[in-house]
Amino acid sequence: MVVAPHPDDAEFGIAGTVAKITSSGKEVVYVIVTGGEKGTDDPAANPDDIKAIRRAEQLAAASVLGVSEVQFLDFADGGLEDSYHCRLAITREIRRFRPRVVASTDPYRRYMWHRDHRITGQVVADAVYPFARNWPAFPELIKENLAPHTVSRMLFWGCEEPNHFEDITPVFDTKLKALRCHRSQIGMHGDNNLEAWLHQRAADMARGQDYELAEAFRCIDVNW
Repeated sequence: MVVAPHPDDAEFGIAGTVAKITSSGKEVVYVIVTGGEKGTDDPAANPDDIKAIRRAEQLAAASVLGVSEVQFLDFADGGLEDSYHCRLAITREIRRFRPRVVASTDPYRRYMWHRDHRITGQVVADAVYPFARNWPAFPELIKENLAPHTVSRMLFWGCEEPNHFEDITPVFDTKLKALRCHRSQIGMHGDNNLEAWLHQRAADMARGQDYELAEAFRCIDVNW
């Protein structure tokens, strides 16, 4: 299960790994925490219109990658809080989908990091342990017949000290194709050299490995 703060974050951070997993016949689901309605430089843009555009782009990207389901939680873009309702919503999805691995943004990246990214990563970590596996954590989930679930591993992208690397050389083109589905964001940033930038980024992550292109993560095995 991939939990991303905004539409397009998963494609930047983990799309190559997702493509590898789905091509091997395993299931991947997405949970998108905010609506992404602040993803525009147009002061006259309607937030509801931006949200609808970004939702459609995310669904298109997920289809390219073979993601089986996308769940949108629709928390406020730029206004995410580590709140009871946010913790409940993410814990609900973990118990509903019952993943072996949960991936999200690294909450411990220092200095310049989008606030929604920090909060999403922290809430996801807390949802994995203790809330998803603790019977009394959210009584309302028991009433929804969502029993506790234990996640085996967490992957955090955007980390400063990675300890796990995935070879995405064979699926780089798929990652690029999925990222290009987010036309509103690529156009907003004026990136006419997306392929070259993305290739260099993946090559930097693969430095020291025995393959050309990689995605890098902080991997935590949940052994408690």
